[in-house]
Parts: sequence; structure tokens; C-alpha cells
Amino acid sequence: MIRIHNSLTGEKQELKPIVPGELRMYVCGLTVYDLVHIGHARMLMVFDAISRYLRHRGYRLTYVRNITDIDDKIIQRAALNNEPIASFTERIIAAMHEDCAALGILPPDHEPRATQFVPQIIAMVGELVARDYAYQAANGDVMYAVARFADYGRLSGKRLEDLRSGARVAVDEAKRDPLDFVLWKRAKPGEPFWESPWGPGRPGWHIECSAMSTALLGTHFDLHGGGMDLKFPHHENEIAQSCAATGDCFVNVWMHNGFVNVDQEKMSKSLGNFFTVRDVLPKIRHPEVLRYFLLSSHYRGPINYSLDQLEQADAALSRIYTALRDLPEVAAQPGDYSARFIESMDDDFNTPEALAVLQTLTRELNTLKNSGRAERAAMLAAELRALGAVLGLLGVPPVQWARLARPATGTGTDAGQLTDAEIEARIAARIAARQEKNWAESDRIRDELVAVGVILEDKPGGKTAWRRT
Repeated sequence: MIRIHNSLTGEKQELKPIVPGELRMYVCGLTVYDLVHIGHARMLMVFDAISRYLRHRGYRLTYVRNITDIDDKIIQRAALNNEPIASFTERIIAAMHEDCAALGILPPDHEPRATQFVPQIIAMVGELVARDYAYQAANGDVMYAVARFADYGRLSGKRLEDLRSGARVAVDEAKRDPLDFVLWKRAKPGEPFWESPWGPGRPGWHIECSAMSTALLGTHFDLHGGGMDLKFPHHENEIAQSCAATGDCFVNVWMHNGFVNVDQEKMSKSLGNFFTVRDVLPKIRHPEVLRYFLLSSHYRGPINYSLDQLEQADAALSRIYTALRDLPEVAAQPGDYSARFIESMDDDFNTPEALAVLQTLTRELNTLKNSGRAERAAMLAAELRALGAVLGLLGVPPVQWARLARPATGTGTDAGQLTDAEIEARIAARIAARQEKNWAESDRIRDELVAVGVILEDKPGGKTAWRRT
């Protein structure tokens, strides 16, 4: 039984699909005006892991993750670059797809773009106007009348009276109520626009997701996710729009992932304290290190980003890969560890506990290897690989992992300074020295390799395996 913390109720509840055996999930994706940073990567990784697990548990999942490809920031950035908006967004989307592929993030089943759903957006705005939940303001914008929706604030726990008392009434005199928000923006000179019953314009941000999600998943679906910063006002507004336009209840379970912090402050582009995926990947051994780090904290809580944290993730993941070395691949058979893993993930997708199960399994695997119980060790290794795959981990052959160079730090003690061929040549020279009983030369070569982060493991038959630290 999967239990999920529902942001709408503030409680964990049993996952009960609307259609037995099927799940429909919508996740708010990226606004493509810049490269993917680690905060974005966490959201992408969280819902990648969730979608993988739901499918592992046998559900037929339809996963939709949208792209916002028209908004003020995009228009401004394209103008700054002196680049047409369409070519600008295509370039950023292509970069996003490259970053997702590098991180092993599987593509969603549908990836709608706002500009592809303008007819559906116009139709939904028209329905809201017809039902008296929206009006055209004096400035030409079409606004949602928040006071008309009785349940506004239920998701975020905010009350209209409190919101209104903190609002600056003079912000926009075109609004009937300072809390009203835009559904359709009247076009300004030089901006892209689409024709509509309210004149040329473009969609407001909030209405895009309501139109895309209901068009692809129906007016009532199982799961809706996104970053914690979207709970209010974006997701609150989605609920108001969608329920008012369709008369249906929209979403059963709302899920929100926590922030990535730097020095205890939220990572964001507006604060300028962000690191892009392309900044980080060259600093780590393999993208799986970043995946392990991002899954090592519960998705609902914050996670603090630092290179030290990445090094700890590297060490933890490398322990697993080292345990898998020198073991034959056999068919995986679910056992006690699989049951513990499922128990952890069924409890609101508790990836830290699931990773702890993998580490406990690794310790037993090492014990079995050291005691010569190769057959049992091979069986546990297969279970370990299968469970890791559920989280998108352990996809690299263990021997290859051992030889991946960690990025150079400039200290002069990095294995990355030697190529595989150079290491192999030194090992061959050491083997020759040992055959000649030149122990001093053999030790010198070993010490030289240790100094640059290469560990040798002498095997029976005169063979030597190696790995980078």
C-alpha cells in the first residue's frame, strides 16, 4: 500500500487510483529562459524516481511534464540576446533535454508546450468568463475573480482576508480585487500574440497548466506535483481555474518537493546563488553521484548543496560499486531486502531509507565475498542491482566505475592526471618487477600510483585489478 503526503490535506493517505491499476500524473516543468540549475534538477529527479517506482509497482502511469515556452522572462531574455523567441526557446529546450539525458532522467509520456495549447487555453478562459469567474479588465487583460471561488486558499492554508490585508490595492487599478490574477494578457507593442475573443494577447502563466493538464489527463486525475515554491500562488490558482471551468475536482493528491539550499538559503536564479547542471557535472565522477545526492534527502524536505555533500555521495555510491565487482551477473530474485526497499518507498517515497537498505545490503554482500560464499553473494548482487535500477542507479559496469576519474582538484594528487593506459603501463611494469623479485621497484610503483589516487588489488594468478579513489 503506497501512502503519499497530500499537500492538500497535510496528511499521508493511501494511494487510490481513480481507474484501478492506472495513474495519471502532471508535474509543472521548466520555464525555458535559462539553463537547468540544481534546484530544477531536484524536481526533475524527484518525479523521475517517483514515476520509475510507480511503474515498478505495476501501475500503468501516464506522466505529463509541461514546458512554459512563453512568458515575460523569455521575451526579455530573447530580446537581450537579439534572438527570435522561437529559436531561443528551442535552444534552451534542447539544452534541457541534454541535461536530463546526462542525469538519466527518463522523458515523460507527454511534454506539452504552452504555445501548442493556445486554443485550449482560450477555450478555458472563455468558459471561466461565461461562468462569471473571470472578467475583462479596463486594460484589456482577462482576470480571474478570486472572490468567486469559495475554496481559494485551501491548498496553501491562506485566507482571503489575510491575503487581502497584505496586498497593495494600488498595484493594478484595473483589477476589481487586488488578489485577482491574469488569465489572458493583452498584447503590448512588439510582443508575440495570438488572436482571441478579448483581442490579441497571450496566456497568463497559471492558466497554461490548467489547460494542458486537463487536455491530456482529463478534468479529474490522480497526482499533481512540482516545487514547493509553486504551491502558492501557482497551484492554488490552478485549482481555482480548473475546478471553476470544469465543475470537477481536478486532482486527488498534490505533491511538492523541497528546495535545494546554498548556505541555508534557497537556490534560485533571482538570488544569483545557483549552479547549473553543466557547472556541476564536470566536478563529479559521474552523473549518478548527483542523482544519489539528490535522492539522499526526503523529497519534501530541504537539501543543502555543497561539494562536500557531493563527495560524500560519491563515497557512498562507490562503496556499492566496489562490492559489486568480481561477481557474475545472475537473474535477480526479490528477497528480504526487496521487501524492506518497497516498505521504505511505499512510505511517501522515502528514498533516504531506500538508499539505507542498499547500503545494508552492500555490507552483507562484502561479508559474503570475504567469507567465500560466492553463490549467495552473486544472488544478493543481482538484487542490489535491481533495486538500484528502480532509482536510476547502478547502471555503470562496476569495473568501469572503478576506473572513472574523479575531476582534478589541482592538488597534484589526482588519479585524473593519469590515463587508463598510463596506469595499465605502470601496473605491467610492477608485475614485471615482481616477477624479477625486485620488491623495491614494485613498492615504488605501487606508492606512486597510490599518491595519485589509484588503488591496486593483487589477485590470484599474478593479476592486478585497480580502481580510482
